[in-house]
Amino acid sequence: MAACPDLTKFYSENLALERTRDWQSTRESLRDIFPQCLLSSEFFSLYGAAQLNTGQLSEAMESLERALLLDPSNGAALIDYSEALLSDGQLFAALEANALLQAREDLPDTLKPQIEQRQREWSALTRQTSWQLDLLGGYDDNLNGAPDEDLVTLTLSGQPILLTLNDEYQAASGPFLTARLQARHRRLSPDFQDTFQGQIRGRRSNNSASDVLQAVARFNRLDGSGRRNQQWGAGVNHLLFSGRPLFTGSDVRYQFQFESIAGCRPYLGSALQHQVWHEQRRLDGLEAKASLGSGCTLRTASPQRINVEASVLYNAGLSGNRLGGNRDGWQLTADWQVALRRGVLSAQLNHTYLLDGQGFSPLLEYNARRNVRRSSVLLQYSEKFRWLGDSTQFLINFYHQDQNSNLGVFRTEDTSLEIGVRWQF
Repeated sequence: MAACPDLTKFYSENLALERTRDWQSTRESLRDIFPQCLLSSEFFSLYGAAQLNTGQLSEAMESLERALLLDPSNGAALIDYSEALLSDGQLFAALEANALLQAREDLPDTLKPQIEQRQREWSALTRQTSWQLDLLGGYDDNLNGAPDEDLVTLTLSGQPILLTLNDEYQAASGPFLTARLQARHRRLSPDFQDTFQGQIRGRRSNNSASDVLQAVARFNRLDGSGRRNQQWGAGVNHLLFSGRPLFTGSDVRYQFQFESIAGCRPYLGSALQHQVWHEQRRLDGLEAKASLGSGCTLRTASPQRINVEASVLYNAGLSGNRLGGNRDGWQLTADWQVALRRGVLSAQLNHTYLLDGQGFSPLLEYNARRNVRRSSVLLQYSEKFRWLGDSTQFLINFYHQDQNSNLGVFRTEDTSLEIGVRWQF
């Protein structure tokens, strides 16, 4: 094996190449002498730097690791290796490697401020807070979620009787404005990731009786490695309708995610929610949910991600006289997202089936057990307003829900379209 040639020329060459961001030719030149430098830590340090600056992250990490194995004191390799770790998403490993550089007594005075600055910037990544503000306007053909039918069939003394709903219980359509403010704080550590999220959403329209104000708060912890992980969390959701408290739900959730199989990550999940209906407390319930799902990444020309989930539901009434008693059912959900040339298109599909455990009311369909089949679709397109900066996005949302039931009063349909702007800061 021929000796590894002198590499001094590559350093002087790189000073010029770095200004023009052309590391390609350097990498190719180094590759030509690869067989001669298999035992040279200096070579693999320089080769790894060239690979790192030409987008070959995994190859760069391999070369830099080899440089450090051959010579653990190679400071140049450690500088680039810590940066490669950060690019690979290994934040805490990058911080540890950079801390080793800070502790070196032979660190040049001209380089020390850069290493210290990098440590401060990378440490700041373990605490991330972001804000999001959405302002949208649109049109909804059923602002108040009213039934499809204007007439209700009652069964009194075994005979059907038709009654006309009051105007306030009939569908009201019209334009609306929506504002949504969301805050998210993420805290990272080597063993877990915590996320705190809060959101306030309001909707106003000409029909003030259908105005909505919603407040949501959630906490989530993610434990484990990238191959297998588990996450659990808790949250509360409070909804006001027409200025009065309508619903409060508090829940706990758990999910275990398995190793990737052919680009998909299967998982098992469970959730328990306590439901309070402030206007009709006998509707209060405790709902349990068990889920099986998978998230998949499709390696196509336009990156796509799909998540599908199947769940079984059981809702137990907290009041002995709840209409319909306990109920059970199932749910199917699917999320799809694709990155287009100029924006992102996503779709959310949901289908839920619920069946009451006993007759709902002697006044409706001769005390039949109520079943509800609800399907919904949400389409969203977002695109950056580049002339306003990368923090501003243009949004279009289309939503449609169709709910069917053997009891006519629970048949509803709702379609809305909204357009607006999102700011992220």
